Amino acid sequence: MKTLQIIAITVMIIGALNWGLIGLFNFDLVATIFGGTAAIGSKVVYILVGLCGLISIKTLAELINDVK
Repeated sequence: MKTLQIIAITVMIIGALNWGLIGLFNFDLVATIFGGTAAIGSKVVYILVGLCGLISIKTLAELINDVK
């Protein structure tokens, strides 16, 4: 399970960096790499980032419980 959590956090960091580029420079790196926001590659990456966010909810809950 720890490996899945590491992968999820890594993919979320990539997604966060992409959102930072969008916010700062109006530049979507994922869309640029895969040929636009409607391209299947872009959609796959966006979906993976979302799924990794859901997976990381459990990681966050575990971290909160460890602090208590």
